[in-house]
Amino acid sequence: MLKRLILTLTVLLMLPISAARADEYTDTLNLFKSAGESGSLLHSAYGYAVFPKIGKGGVGIGGAHGKGRVYEKGKRIGDTSMTQVTVGFQLGGQVYSELILFKDERALKEFTNGNFEFSADANAIAITAAAGAQAGTTGTSTNVSGGKKDAKTTGAYRKGIAVFTVAKGGLMYEASVGGQKFSYTPR
Repeated sequence: MLKRLILTLTVLLMLPISAARADEYTDTLNLFKSAGESGSLLHSAYGYAVFPKIGKGGVGIGGAHGKGRVYEKGKRIGDTSMTQVTVGFQLGGQVYSELILFKDERALKEFTNGNFEFSADANAIAITAAAGAQAGTTGTSTNVSGGKKDAKTTGAYRKGIAVFTVAKGGLMYEASVGGQKFSYTPR
């Protein structure tokens, strides 16, 4: 019964965000372009995947899902979707945007060759309206910004990939473990 409730809650949280409008992709890219390191890395990236809205929710067991587009040298080459299942202490729901940068052709090919997966310890840079944080195997750091337009990021490629996220809304308490799994469909 609890599993069914959690699944229903997760699906309901994700329904309103599953279809992103075309201008949401441009708006999301513009936000990342103006947010410090993500902007300079985006400018020099071989390719990228952008997710305007990813919905995340959970009560003990959680999940996240979102749809995005993949670009090579600025040209759209396909569509992608992200699914995540997490286990641990978590309660609430959240919507965020995600940008995945590919430093070179090899990194992009690895992503587009089928089902790609980030492990639970993958690095990500978070940008929120109030604060940002970076967590990874080398330690943690934080930064503060006044709002989305003032967001600043610092980060670097790891194995040819850099990931940035922007919290868009919601409230979620979480101490959980789970990786992100991506599927890719060529255009």
